[in-house]
Amino acid sequence: MFGARIGNRVHIFPTVRVFFPWNLIVGDHAAIGDRVDIYNLDKAHIGNRTTISQGAYLCGGTHDFESVRMELVKKEIWIGEDVWICAQAFISPGVRIGDGAVVGARSVVTRDVEAWAIVGGNPSRKIRNRVIRSE
Repeated sequence: MFGARIGNRVHIFPTVRVFFPWNLIVGDHAAIGDRVDIYNLDKAHIGNRTTISQGAYLCGGTHDFESVRMELVKKEIWIGEDVWICAQAFISPGVRIGDGAVVGARSVVTRDVEAWAIVGGNPSRKIRNRVIRSE
């Protein structure tokens, strides 16, 4: 695992790319889908019971475009518990996704997402609150 901290009963597809495994922390019962990229220059936290769907990109780095040297900037990504990052979503450096949130397919998340919010689009915007039905 090359230093990654992986919880119990986690499913990670073999096509997932983790750039720096020692910066990866995954909670229990999480799933990371086919062709997910985790560009984790800093810590990438993925909470318990969270699903990262196919083709999503978690980006933990950018460049200081105001600098003549364009230095690399490393930022942590924090994804809470019970979150669903849908297919091909892009999570920007430094973003925090609150517990229970849903990020719609192909969304581009450039700002923090509050707990139990559903967001979508480019740039992502809040659509509504997530409410769990009792069955």
